Amino acid sequence: MEQKGLDFGAAEPARPAPRRAFTVSELTDRVQGVLETDFFDVWVEGEVSNLRFAPSGHWYFSLKDDHAQLKAVVWKTATRLIRFRPRDGMKVVVRGGLRVYPPRGEYQLSVEVLEPLGKGTLQQAFEELKEKLEKEGLFDGARKRPLPMLPRCIGVVTSPSGAVIQDILRVVSRRYANLEVLVYPARVQGEDAAAEIVQGIRALNRLKGLDVIIVARGGGSLEDLWPFNEERVARALAASRVPTISAVGHETDYTIADFVADLRAPTPSAAAEHVIQAKDEICARIDALARRQHAALSLTLARVRSRVGRLASHRVFEAERGRVRNHAQRVDELQRRAETSLRRRLERARDRVRGQRDRVEAFRWDRQIALRREQVARHVQRLRARAGLAVDGGRGRLSGLAGKLDSLSPLAVLSRGYALVWNEQGRLVREPAEVRMGEALRLRVRGGGLGAVVTSKDEA
Repeated sequence: MEQKGLDFGAAEPARPAPRRAFTVSELTDRVQGVLETDFFDVWVEGEVSNLRFAPSGHWYFSLKDDHAQLKAVVWKTATRLIRFRPRDGMKVVVRGGLRVYPPRGEYQLSVEVLEPLGKGTLQQAFEELKEKLEKEGLFDGARKRPLPMLPRCIGVVTSPSGAVIQDILRVVSRRYANLEVLVYPARVQGEDAAAEIVQGIRALNRLKGLDVIIVARGGGSLEDLWPFNEERVARALAASRVPTISAVGHETDYTIADFVADLRAPTPSAAAEHVIQAKDEICARIDALARRQHAALSLTLARVRSRVGRLASHRVFEAERGRVRNHAQRVDELQRRAETSLRRRLERARDRVRGQRDRVEAFRWDRQIALRREQVARHVQRLRARAGLAVDGGRGRLSGLAGKLDSLSPLAVLSRGYALVWNEQGRLVREPAEVRMGEALRLRVRGGGLGAVVTSKDEA
C-alpha cells in the first residue's frame, strides 16, 4: 500500500555562517580582560627560580612546582614593603593579580605581597639581616667596648611618655642621685620610629661629656619591636662613639640592636642597674676595706696598749715619772706667772688707750669744723657785698656812656623829625644844588626808608 504525502516544495540547502577571525591584538585584549578580571587578586604558592634584580629596582622571577611555572614581577614601589630579599629555591607564597604583557603575548603575576612559606616575613627578614651583619663583624665581641666605671652623664633614646623612662629614672635616683640623665624623645613603634631612633643616637653622639647611650622600650610582639631590627638602627649603634646599651623588650626578646650594642640588658631597669653597677661595687668594696682597716687598727692599738702597759708598770720608769711630774708642775707655775704678767701689760695698755681717747674727745673735731664753717660764711657775705657794689658802679657807668652814645647817634636826630637824603649816586645830599629836577631820591626817617622824586627846588 503506497502512502502519498503533501508536497510543500523542495527545501533549500543551509548556508554556512561567515568566519570571524580575531586579530592577535583583539584576542590578546579578550584574554587580558578575562585574566585580569577573574584573577585580579590571588594567592599563589611555589618555588622561586630565575630571580633577577633589575637596575630599575624591579624584581623578576618565576614561580614553579613539579608540573608548571608562572612568571612573576615585583614592581619597585612594592619592593619597599617587603622586608626580606628572596633567593632562588626559596618556597614562598605571594599575593597579586594576573597581568598580560601584549608585546610578547605572555601573562605574569604582578606581586604585591611576598612571604616565605612556613616562616613569617618579619622572622625571615630578621634572620637575613642578622646573618648579613654577623658576616660584617658587627656582632663581634672584640669591637664591643666596656662601660665607663663611674659615668657622670647618660643619654636615653625612648618614648618620654612610657613607663620605660620612669623605671630608669627611679633606679638612677635611688642608687645614683648625682648622675645626669638626658632623654631624647623618640617614637619606639611604627613606621617612623626607626628614623627617630637613629636621629636620637646621632644627636646624643654630638654632645660632649656623654658617657653611655641607652636605647630602650618595653616588651611587645615582633611587629612592635621591629624598629630595633632595622639595618639603619643597627648601623647607627655600631657607628656610635659613645658606648651603647640595648634594653628592648623583656628578657626573652632579642633584637638586632641587642647583638650590635656594646651591652644587651634584658630590661630597661636592668640597663640602669648596669650603668650604676660599678659605683655599687666600688662603694661595697670601700665599705669592706674600711671595716677591715678598722678591725686591724683596733687590734693593733690593743696590742700596743698592752705592751705599753707592761712596760709602764716596770720600776725603772717610776723615777722618770717623778721627774716628769716635777717638770709638769714647773710648767704650770711658769704658765701662771706668764698669765699674770700678760694681764698687767694689758691693763697698762688699756690705760694708755683711755688717755688718748680723752685727749681726742677734748679736741672735738666737730667744733673745729663748725668754727671754720662760720668763718667761711662771713667771708662769702663780704665777697657778695663787694661784688654787688662793683656791679652797681659798672651799671651806672654803662648807663652814662649809653646816654652819650645815643646823643651822638644819627638815629637820635631822626627821632626828632629829621631825615637823611641820598641821591641816585648814593651820596648824602646836604644842599639843594646837589640834586636836579626829576631825580629819584632815597630818604631815611626814624621808622624806615622812603623814595621821592625832585619836583621843585627852593634854594636859600
